[in-house]
Amino acid sequence: MKGKVTGIGGLFFKVKNPEQTKAWYEKHLGMPTDQYGTTFEWISAKEPEKKGFTQWSPMSDSTDYFKPSEKDFMINYRVENLKELVEELKANGVQILDEIEEFEYGKFVHILDPDGHSIELWEPKDEVYNSIIQVRVKS
Repeated sequence: MKGKVTGIGGLFFKVKNPEQTKAWYEKHLGMPTDQYGTTFEWISAKEPEKKGFTQWSPMSDSTDYFKPSEKDFMINYRVENLKELVEELKANGVQILDEIEEFEYGKFVHILDPDGHSIELWEPKDEVYNSIIQVRVKS
């Protein structure tokens, strides 16, 4: 396999009131939040000098971001070599939902799993992401 999953990049889930949900988690579980939720910061077991990040984001239950999935959550997987992985997925008949988009903090694409879950794949640029996130949970 040319590209592979290296970890969980984020968990996105639908709620009735995202602000209320974020406030509850901040008050009761000590998770600092911003407009997107919070980011968990960690270090790589293989390369302890490198930071990695996992995003936690409650989203409005009316969001279209998970489409065409009707599920209440979406998982973002951190991957290596997104372009090569997408080519391999296409060759194996996996439904690719959009084109690869590139931002300063990484590349993204969405696929659909066999159970109808929208899956977001992210080839991160952790150094850039580290410089733009506002809140984080450090372990």
